[in-house]
Amino acid sequence: MRIALSGLTTRGRSFVAAGLAAGVCAYVLGQEDLLRVGLLLAVLPPACATVLYRTRYRVAGSRRLTPARVAAGSEARVHLRMENVSKLPTGLLMLQDHVPYVLGPRPRFVLDRLEPGGRREVSYRVRSDLRGRYPLGPLQLRLNDPFGMCELTRSFNAFDLLTVVPRTEELPAVPLLGDGAGQGDGRMRALALAGDDDIIPRPYRHGDDLRRVHWRSTARFGELMVRREEQPRRARCTVLLDTREGAYQGAGPDAAFEWAVSGTASVLMHLLTQGYAVRLLTDEGSPLPGGTGSTVGGLSGAAAESAESAGLLMDVLAVVDHSGGEAVTAAYEALRDGSEGLLVAFLGDLDEEQATLVARMRQRSATAVAFLLDSETWTTGGAMSGETENGLRVLREAGWTALAVPPGAGLPALWQQAARERAEALGGPAGPGHFGSGPAMTAGGR
Repeated sequence: MRIALSGLTTRGRSFVAAGLAAGVCAYVLGQEDLLRVGLLLAVLPPACATVLYRTRYRVAGSRRLTPARVAAGSEARVHLRMENVSKLPTGLLMLQDHVPYVLGPRPRFVLDRLEPGGRREVSYRVRSDLRGRYPLGPLQLRLNDPFGMCELTRSFNAFDLLTVVPRTEELPAVPLLGDGAGQGDGRMRALALAGDDDIIPRPYRHGDDLRRVHWRSTARFGELMVRREEQPRRARCTVLLDTREGAYQGAGPDAAFEWAVSGTASVLMHLLTQGYAVRLLTDEGSPLPGGTGSTVGGLSGAAAESAESAGLLMDVLAVVDHSGGEAVTAAYEALRDGSEGLLVAFLGDLDEEQATLVARMRQRSATAVAFLLDSETWTTGGAMSGETENGLRVLREAGWTALAVPPGAGLPALWQQAARERAEALGGPAGPGHFGSGPAMTAGGR
């Protein structure tokens, strides 16, 4: 009864108060008719609350997101579906879905009477400029009696997650591919250097070229054997994201750190669509998601796996935050484990010690490109700090293609600028090439 009475609306409480007042006046004035009116007014709201509370509606609710993963600044639509699974019709229903404040106002809907087995669908839109993972729910159902005297709330237990990923930009195909990349011819040259005994044959299959028959193995196994087919080697790339809290200043969707996260996502998506095997590292040295420090090609760029890899990477970047570290030593140690084909780094403020350490990462990569974001420029709009200028000089002297990123700059233009500067450093024109334009370059190509 206490729960039922707690759901009395303003109208219900007003009726109770008016009934009590009428009863007092009837007692004082000795008016029995007024007493009957007072009793009716005072009893009607509790009676409505009791009936509403004891009514057992069997209503099923579900929620569907389209899409469940959306870029920051874009809209997603949430579809709510209610179904009356009982044999009794419902009264007036009010739906309310709980959403985080950053996604917009809390949506409310009023549904008319639901017949037995009836269904109703409503939808609303959500939008966030801040990446992250946001829970939606629980869905609340408000029940009202026909007189509007009482309102009770019942909640469903189901939650859904909306993932808001960083914005990405489409990057042009530019010639920046370095050594260790490629597939096809480069791999075949490596096999050609091996001795005849090093070739691993396989049984002959219908349609194989007879020129590929390996006669020595055929004699040994007593069946027709052919040389192993060409084993392509996929281009590899590591993208380093500096997440040190002290390397960035400011907050919000236009902050330098958010630009770095968005740039990282753009490069990863671009390389995955071009068939690269990519790895994402932070300054803490941990490959993301879930690889080991020695696994260079932790995520494949194969067509069958590209979409899944892209989704995993974007989910990680949706929730990546500042680290508590002050150095990039762990990332340097992770890069020492193997030779990289291409290294792309998004860096915040670098002091002389950290700039020297980042410069040494170039030794393990055929091509290294760095984008530096100066906090002073991004927060005050002033000139670049001397520390950042020194960092650019140290990286360039070590062989990096290093660029300073001004506030509001577009990554596609910087991507093309990096290609031009690399071509000039190699002493050739910025002609057709394969960094970010496909992994079909032979091994050893620059």
